[in-house]
Amino acid sequence: MEANNQLIIAGSLSFIAAILHIAIIFGGPEWYRLFGAGEAMAQSAASGSHQPAVITLGIALVLTIWGLYALSGAGVIGQLPLLKAALILITSVYLLRGIAGLVLPFISKHPAIMQNSLTFWLVSSVICCVFGAFHLLGLLNKWEHF
Repeated sequence: MEANNQLIIAGSLSFIAAILHIAIIFGGPEWYRLFGAGEAMAQSAASGSHQPAVITLGIALVLTIWGLYALSGAGVIGQLPLLKAALILITSVYLLRGIAGLVLPFISKHPAIMQNSLTFWLVSSVICCVFGAFHLLGLLNKWEHF
């Protein structure tokens, strides 16, 4: 079976995002601000709280697992459990997060939305849409082989 380039790219993008999240932990409060995590996360990190690092490390772990599932779907590594279902879920999360982030800042004043800048929402949402698009193309190309 041929490797699936779209899923290889999708997995690579997830790994890059995971590494970036780990770098943010080491970059400290300024990096939390730079990457739009919100002032509350930055202040919490500045005060020495472990909560921002734990949350960010959790996100990095999820992104790493998603990268492994994409590589598994691409045929680069062995087949992981519930592969097709996991790839459908991962693709859906990326696309839903991307689309929601392009809409919510314009229609909601909820504090969870307002804590991040419009730039954060637009940039991160486009990134999620791109990640989701690679997952979707790869998933569709391999659909019959799962």
